[in-house]
Amino acid sequence: MSFDFDLFVIGGGSGGVRAARLASSEAGAKVGLAEEYRMGGTCVIRGCVPKKLMVFASGYPGQIEDAQAYGWDASVGAFNWPKFKEQLHAELDRLENIYRTNLEKAGVQIFDARATIVDPHTVKLSSGVTFSAKHILVATGGQPFIPDFTGSELAVTSNEMFLQDELPKRLLIVGGGFIACEFACIMNGLGVEVTQYYRGAQILRGFDGEARGHIADQMIKDGVNLHLGTNVMSMEQTDEGIKVKSTDGRDMYFDKVMYATGRVPNTKGLGLEELGLELGRKGEVLVDEYSQTKIPSIYAVGDVTDRINLTPVAIREGAAFVETVFKGNPTKPDHELVASAVFTQPELGTVGLSEEDATAQEPIEVYATAFRPMQTLFAGREDRVLMKLIVSQATRKVLGCHIVAPDAGEMIQLAAVAIKMGATKEDFDRTVAVHPVMAEELVTLKNPVRTA
Repeated sequence: MSFDFDLFVIGGGSGGVRAARLASSEAGAKVGLAEEYRMGGTCVIRGCVPKKLMVFASGYPGQIEDAQAYGWDASVGAFNWPKFKEQLHAELDRLENIYRTNLEKAGVQIFDARATIVDPHTVKLSSGVTFSAKHILVATGGQPFIPDFTGSELAVTSNEMFLQDELPKRLLIVGGGFIACEFACIMNGLGVEVTQYYRGAQILRGFDGEARGHIADQMIKDGVNLHLGTNVMSMEQTDEGIKVKSTDGRDMYFDKVMYATGRVPNTKGLGLEELGLELGRKGEVLVDEYSQTKIPSIYAVGDVTDRINLTPVAIREGAAFVETVFKGNPTKPDHELVASAVFTQPELGTVGLSEEDATAQEPIEVYATAFRPMQTLFAGREDRVLMKLIVSQATRKVLGCHIVAPDAGEMIQLAAVAIKMGATKEDFDRTVAVHPVMAEELVTLKNPVRTA
């Protein structure tokens, strides 16, 4: 049977773009790709990239204060959001153009349209055109979720935070995950009065407990009005702002309310269920170890599968898909020991098991230290950093590493290489320290602070 395309990719985010480009340029496949919004997906357009640029912007007031302590005649004025926003979107336009150019150079045919799946080998575009494809790859990502309650239509999500015309004076962020905490720190750093509600007992569920507490304490010290065990009951627009009734009995007024209470896979209306494909509890596409669905011609990668929702993971999954389907080299994407960073202030870098998860698995030793780093200590700040290793008592392997510090994301990338290779605590001990840097503590932790 003859097909219009060897591969048709639905979604122009990190995973879909990588798969399309490699299948075309390296495997010689005829590839089509449909994207209904902007090329680059969540990470480039409304996630990692613009968020990190906002993280940089929000850190300058503290840096200016430090500069004064170091003898500089420095001062910071008001933050010019419109100027920053213009530069931000110019950068996003540049990156989107790079994605398009690279796809076109690779020979991929791009369709600026929404695509749905008609049958195992047919896709239909919102323009009305249909194409046949030997293989279909679903890479539609995810989207923020706002629960339904009285006044929920007044809430915005992280998507809209990059598009606002002006910064709010009073902002409520609802949620305790990494997106909620990152935006709380960003907006606080930009001079917004930030309140954060989280219904749980501590923010950043799923991360190491000690690291979570460390970050929460610092956020509060830095001015974020954090309320744990608190949720929104209802919201109402009034002349004073958005009136928010909370479960702790308070009524408070805000100019804007941002919800970051989770994300859901973008599978609605794709036609998957009509084909008989069962979706998961959150609507995710269920796939095997090779990213294949129960329909042999249909695969899925990235956040739409709700495995590990990180951009580099989606890219690896897309590359593994091409190896498996187009190069005759069955390849499973490696989901073990994936490092990640949370761009709060201070940052969290983490790889491997938390202390809690490791304790549930086997006997461990915990090596940790918290201290005031040289740079901010000299400036008179009370900031503290945390360095922590989780070690197996039986094998001596480092099972987890957790860093809470400025540039923790940069540090954890290198620590992850060693841990991925199976480094033991003694390997860390044998490594000579670099002095004076914060990360030297990782190789000078001699005695466990506790065992479990």
